[in-house]
Amino acid sequence: MPLRKEAIMQINEICDRYKNEPSPLMLVLADVQREYGYIPLEVQEIISKNLNIPVSEIYGVVTFYSLFSLKPKGRYVIGVCIGTACYVKGGQNVLDKFSELLNIKVGQTTEDGLFTLDGLRCIGACGIAPALTINGKVYPRVKLSDVQRIINEYKNKQME
Repeated sequence: MPLRKEAIMQINEICDRYKNEPSPLMLVLADVQREYGYIPLEVQEIISKNLNIPVSEIYGVVTFYSLFSLKPKGRYVIGVCIGTACYVKGGQNVLDKFSELLNIKVGQTTEDGLFTLDGLRCIGACGIAPALTINGKVYPRVKLSDVQRIINEYKNKQME
C-alpha cells in the first residue's frame, strides 16, 4: 500500500528539520520511528532523496540498531535481556517462555498486533537480572513462573 500524501509530507518535514545537522540520519530515523513505529523501504527511499544518502546506507543503519524496525511492532514490545548477566541468570529461558506462550519467535508480532517479542543484548540492569522491559517499564528478576502473569497483565489492559 503506497504512503499517503500526508505521511510523505510529514517525513519531508522531519528531514527538513535536521538538514543542517552534520549527521542528520540518526535524528531523522529516530523521529520517523517514533512517529510511525517502523521504517519500511519506501520511507527509507524518501529519506534518501531528502538527505542525499544512499538507501543502502540507511537500510544498514535501520537493520543494525535494535531501536529501529522494518515492520510495525505490536502495541506492547517485550524486550527480554539476554546479555551476559541476564543470560547466566536465565534470561534465555524467560525469552523462550514468552515465545512459547505467545506462539511467536523473536522479532515477530502476535497476529492480534498486541505483542512483539525482542531479545536485547543488554539493558543495563545487570544487578536485577534477568530483566525485561515492556514499553519502557522494567521487570526485575523475572522467573519463568512470572511470564504468564505478565502477559495477562497486558491482555487485561485491553479489556479496560
